[in-house]
Amino acid sequence: MVSHVSRSTSARAPRTPRPSRSARPEAAEQGSAPPTASARFRDLDPYRAAREWARYEGTAQRSLWRELRERFLERHAANEGWVLDVGSGPGRFTPRLGGPASPRVALDLSREMLALLGQEWRRHAGRRPLPHRVIGDGARPPFASAAFAEVALLGNALGFSETAGDRLWAATVDLVAPGGTFVVEIAPGAGERSRYLARLPATSAARLLRSPIAAVRLRLAREGFAPEPARRKDAGAFRRYTVAELSQRLAGAGWEVLEVSAVAPALGADAERIAAAERDPKAWAHLVELEEQLGRVPERWGSAAAVLLAARRPKLETRH
Repeated sequence: MVSHVSRSTSARAPRTPRPSRSARPEAAEQGSAPPTASARFRDLDPYRAAREWARYEGTAQRSLWRELRERFLERHAANEGWVLDVGSGPGRFTPRLGGPASPRVALDLSREMLALLGQEWRRHAGRRPLPHRVIGDGARPPFASAAFAEVALLGNALGFSETAGDRLWAATVDLVAPGGTFVVEIAPGAGERSRYLARLPATSAARLLRSPIAAVRLRLAREGFAPEPARRKDAGAFRRYTVAELSQRLAGAGWEVLEVSAVAPALGADAERIAAAERDPKAWAHLVELEEQLGRVPERWGSAAAVLLAARRPKLETRH
């Protein structure tokens, strides 16, 4: 069973159940998430929802993580057509999907997450129409196949889906229309950082980042990257997908991989040096560009704590 939270436009979403006329989050009470949904995501309270929103606010490090993701999404946003954010949470990145007038759908297991999306939307999305908010399971989406010009599966939803990850993948890519775009985020490793930048004092690292990016990259290449220690996790509680695995799946189905980028491989784990760079606008701009350049290097993908991948579904062949 699926329940809409609210709907803000008169346009009709691609084959969804009819939503409540109410624009209030309480409208979600008339339904519930599918019984196969993970309770730990479905039954979040308002405090946990607010913590998820704050995960990309409040520090320079979080700002870097957010900006790199936003820039990636903007590079691959569909110009028109319906767009879908699967596992949207409170909608931190939903405004970056599609064009200014694109109809958006946010699909999530949590009623509280979607309620918070409605509260924060105007502050962060401006005049863009409030998305259709739908409570449901991404592995069993209530939409027609090939219904969306763009589909995003962010926040490493694949890994957190555990044994249901493959089912979630298949259901999500099936929603992308021919010629449409799919964006997915995975967590292949524990992360890494530049050995060279890590041994510099924070202020010296910030001054160095004012230099031409090509010169900085040469210095970083000499000393390489150090892996971050692995986080403890219960066996079977988290699956790590790799870029190679997902790229092979896409290529086998005729998809074109448009871009792959590790998120902040140089300083992503180094809050102190990121904070020093943020205080200098030129150093910050160079840091963002440096992280993007390094993130596109395949050697950075295997150990990254977060990797973004964008791909295009092949268009239907025209018969003459």
